[in-house]
Amino acid sequence: MVIRSILTVLVFTTVVQAQLTEYTARKTFLGDPVHPAQNEETISEFPEPKKVLLRSVMIPGWGQVTNKQIWKVPIVYGLLGGLTYYSIDLHKKYHDYRAAYYNSVNGAESDLRFGSTPSYISPNASESSLKNNRDFFRNRRDFIYVTIGLAYILNMVDAYVYAHMRSFDVSDDLTMRTGIKSDMGVLASGHPIPGLSFTFNLK
Repeated sequence: MVIRSILTVLVFTTVVQAQLTEYTARKTFLGDPVHPAQNEETISEFPEPKKVLLRSVMIPGWGQVTNKQIWKVPIVYGLLGGLTYYSIDLHKKYHDYRAAYYNSVNGAESDLRFGSTPSYISPNASESSLKNNRDFFRNRRDFIYVTIGLAYILNMVDAYVYAHMRSFDVSDDLTMRTGIKSDMGVLASGHPIPGLSFTFNLK
């Protein structure tokens, strides 16, 4: 659940921040006819999504740095580092219970093929419990390996999506502008008549 919550937060913040940069992106692509050099400088602030993706593949977090989202780097490495540390601990316990189960099955004639039984494992533990623990730690380790791969892919997707979405105007601008001004009308007889005109502009 914790891992799922972290992944959800990363995706949500990526979409929200991409929306927040829409005005800058619109100004970038529309350009400023008075200051063309400033347009080029603004465009350079938006790196190519493919370049960002490649950097994320090479070094986790590099894409976020390119997108000027340095605050996400600790999250990326915290997630990857935490999962890696957990997988190492599970791998060690799997080997310990594998050795304990092997030695328990072979008894005194065990050749200690997988090493001696660790001291923290009770010598009175049944073979079935040792086998169940061995299988549990192996399956959990393999599952964490998969989540490490997903976290690595998420790092790439997060950087690519943000770099891609920030350069497009995805808003529904429904701004309404109203105006009132005086006006003069003309009757059929040719006499002028004062009046008011109302204007509504929807963008």
